[in-house]
Amino acid sequence: MSHALIVDDDFDSADMLAELVAARGFTAQTANSLREARGRIALQMPDLILLDLQLPDGSGMELCRDAELQEKAEIVLITGHASLETSLEALRLGAADYLIKPIQLKQLEGILSRVMPPATLNAELADLASGVDSSGRFGKMVGVSPEMRRVYEQVTRVAGTAVSVFVTGESGTGKEVLAQTIHELSRRRKQPFLAVNCGALSPNLIESELFGHEKGSFTGAVRQHRGFFEQAHGGTLLLDEITEMPLELQVKLLRVLETGSFLRVGSSQPAQSDVRIIAATNRQPQRALADGKLREDLLYRLNVFPIFLPPLRERADDIELLAEHFLKEIGDQEGVSRSLSEGALRRMQAYHWPGNVRELRNAVQRAWVMSTGSTISEEWLPLQPSIAMTPAGNVLTVRIGSPLADVERELILATLGHFKGHKEKTAAALGVSLKTLYNRLKEYGRERSHEDSHEVA
Repeated sequence: MSHALIVDDDFDSADMLAELVAARGFTAQTANSLREARGRIALQMPDLILLDLQLPDGSGMELCRDAELQEKAEIVLITGHASLETSLEALRLGAADYLIKPIQLKQLEGILSRVMPPATLNAELADLASGVDSSGRFGKMVGVSPEMRRVYEQVTRVAGTAVSVFVTGESGTGKEVLAQTIHELSRRRKQPFLAVNCGALSPNLIESELFGHEKGSFTGAVRQHRGFFEQAHGGTLLLDEITEMPLELQVKLLRVLETGSFLRVGSSQPAQSDVRIIAATNRQPQRALADGKLREDLLYRLNVFPIFLPPLRERADDIELLAEHFLKEIGDQEGVSRSLSEGALRRMQAYHWPGNVRELRNAVQRAWVMSTGSTISEEWLPLQPSIAMTPAGNVLTVRIGSPLADVERELILATLGHFKGHKEKTAAALGVSLKTLYNRLKEYGRERSHEDSHEVA
């Protein structure tokens, strides 16, 4: 039977928590000061410590600095407000989660259901890290380049905690795969993982999709609907393309992150949320702030632990490994084994991959379909070096030092012009989703309107 220690200087609160914990199959003790807590720990090492930050003889953070505790006990902080500073300090010291006062029963039950000895979790992560050289993989991620090893180190550090993660990187770099890997290495692995593309949701329905709605709350609401926050209860929610979320809804998201509660559309009764948030964007966060696409307070709340996924052109060491990985996946599905010729591999290495890993996967799939023999040659990989070219082969003049956003804009518009405005062909050539292309063109249209208004003035 797992043992819990509740450390809180509020006697009534500590006793109440002990009763709730005991009712769920734990043995439980209380301590009302650091000194008393250390005495309890010396007599019996707990599996779980619910630790108040404000104690009469010091800060609860002091217990987090105990190396033996970090290795043997899961520490959950009890705080009145989960601030950015608290999150960073808790992460640095090894805390696994938060309980926000006033404590909600659902949040407590979720934490109790996820108790796992830190040593067990750390051993799993260490095994994964040590196997990268032999397998070329870390969880769901593939790669052995120095750039990806740095990402693996960050995942190892953050997976066992409950802090928010903010993933940035170009389209197609694998942000959702990274989020899935974090989830599967976390204490929430047995609960749902949901990925929500904020840019693909209708602005009129996004609040209902995220938070749910009550029957009759608007025309067409014929039954109660559970939103993504309820569907992912106890698990992880990826908010992809977070900068496409309307600003008024970003305010409501911020409240959920700070209080753990939300309102369904049409309801006045708060519902509780116990999810781990991972946000992602292909924009530069500071640029999104300047463009009015992201609230500053929300960015600081999400950006507790930032991870940058490098583009494929900066991790060329992984191109062959990724291509072989996708080839094996297709071969396993089709029951046929094929390999890439030396010429095909050389052509892949020479290509710039503007669409990143997604484009590489698509190229391998196309080559597989077109090939009939056991070896895929460069014939079916019509890729040319394209550092200064559009996917259509037209030369672009790029001034050294040009902002990446400006280069991206010129490349998109030039490719769209080459295909005479055909958006599906343009998106396919660029290796991006049609939704991403529409978002970019909409953005460029707004910029042009802004420029025209200045010319008139």
